[in-house]
Amino acid sequence: MMESFSLANHGITVKDVLRNPAPSRLYEEAIRHEPGTTIADSGALIAYSGGKTGRSPKDKRVVRHPETENDVWWGPVNFPLDETSFNINHERAKDYLNTQSRLYVIDAYAGWDPKYRLKVRVICSRPYHALFMHNMLIRPTDEELATFGEPDFVIYNAGRFPANRYTSGMTSQTSVDLSFEQRELVILGTEYAGEMKKGVFTIINYLMPKRGVLSMHCSATCNPTTGESSVLFGLSGTGKTTLSADPRRQLIGDDEHCWSDDGVFNVEGGCYAKAIYLSREREPEIFQALRFGSVLENVVYDEAHHHVDFNNTSITQNTRGAYPIEYMPNAKLPCMAGHPTEVIFLTCDAFGVLPPVAKLTPEQAMFHFVNGYTAKVAGTEQGVNEPQATFSPCFGGPFLVWHPNKYAELLAEKVKRHNASVWLVNTGWTGGPPGVGQRMKLAETRAIVDAIHSGVLRTAPTETDPIFGLHRVARCPGVPDAVLNPRESWADKEAYDASAKVLEVMFQQNYKAVQSGGDLGAMDG
Repeated sequence: MMESFSLANHGITVKDVLRNPAPSRLYEEAIRHEPGTTIADSGALIAYSGGKTGRSPKDKRVVRHPETENDVWWGPVNFPLDETSFNINHERAKDYLNTQSRLYVIDAYAGWDPKYRLKVRVICSRPYHALFMHNMLIRPTDEELATFGEPDFVIYNAGRFPANRYTSGMTSQTSVDLSFEQRELVILGTEYAGEMKKGVFTIINYLMPKRGVLSMHCSATCNPTTGESSVLFGLSGTGKTTLSADPRRQLIGDDEHCWSDDGVFNVEGGCYAKAIYLSREREPEIFQALRFGSVLENVVYDEAHHHVDFNNTSITQNTRGAYPIEYMPNAKLPCMAGHPTEVIFLTCDAFGVLPPVAKLTPEQAMFHFVNGYTAKVAGTEQGVNEPQATFSPCFGGPFLVWHPNKYAELLAEKVKRHNASVWLVNTGWTGGPPGVGQRMKLAETRAIVDAIHSGVLRTAPTETDPIFGLHRVARCPGVPDAVLNPRESWADKEAYDASAKVLEVMFQQNYKAVQSGGDLGAMDG
């Protein structure tokens, strides 16, 4: 029988508390107590997050406090919350958790480098949430758990209980509230597990820059021979996870990293991959990782055989899989590596006008990093009939705390000090927008990334784009020359010029908006 764990010092009076239960135990708990939860034929736990199948960025709030208010980039990313409202929501969360007959606690770490890691405690009522964070945080050994002590941050996940609309600062029944002073994150009104993961990343995004460490929304891989790393920034759907699953390189992580004076380290202990249209043929490493111990969120399955239909988006297009990083055959443990030699910005350009690959000057690198561009595809959202530009500063706007320039300055300093090359890689459309052109082939994008890693593109010939000023690569092994020149891939050259000029104006306008603190779009990655 697992020994129960006391949460009395957190104001929790529930006696039956399971601390760091094994995945098999969490499977038992989920099947018994969570209606609809089941096991896929692959062995992964299938769970559902209810009405919210994605993050709620407009409901994220940060306590405005004299100690930290001058550090925070207030506005559409960080909505201020007064301490009284935070305390009301905090009490509301504890009151709900105290009504439960059993609770689950995950004590684990954020950050693989012992010099920088944080001790995180998750308190929740759903076994699915506990298993999710067991996968996403760095799992302590039995010896580390025995001496874990008091956590640096505590997450109170009362997502099944709504926020009170009449509490000052509330705009809905959902509220995700962060207090840096109390070192607590409170979740109400959403059962989407990703809120916990990104809450931890937001904390990292505040604390690490204070120590001169760059926190990054990126995947990272390592050269197994030299130990040098490469980082791939990008928003949701641009290929961070897919391209980091590279059998020729070791995986450091797929989403959240830090760049310190010693090199790169992963923040997380697992991966959180998009599962939409997943197949064994296209992404074999990720497909096989979704086995026993993993979580599949909001997927549709065949009840007769429990076979998951990854093409079925009737619940959401944001189907996800969470699995321990050691489930990836090329994972490097511990998840740390040397300084990056290559910094890659991934963008899915649905306008179809950006080159498949361009080498950036230091000035262009900062411009594109602060903009953080990708584009929504027509037809994926109601009312979206044409490609829509989406800008998310530093390729992770919803999780930033400081102004984007803080992160950009850190990136510029580290790129210069370690002589890293910076690249823009378009994983979106070529030959025209959707319906006219076609999506870049994954094999060609992989060939580009391979050529970057091998060093071939450092000396490849380039041509200067007359509209964007980018130094696009003109020759790359495994990629037709015609594909590398976006204008030549369009049948209608005048239409290309018009679309490219529209996008360039958007770039300039967004960059000015960031510098002035204007209203910005926010997108999860």
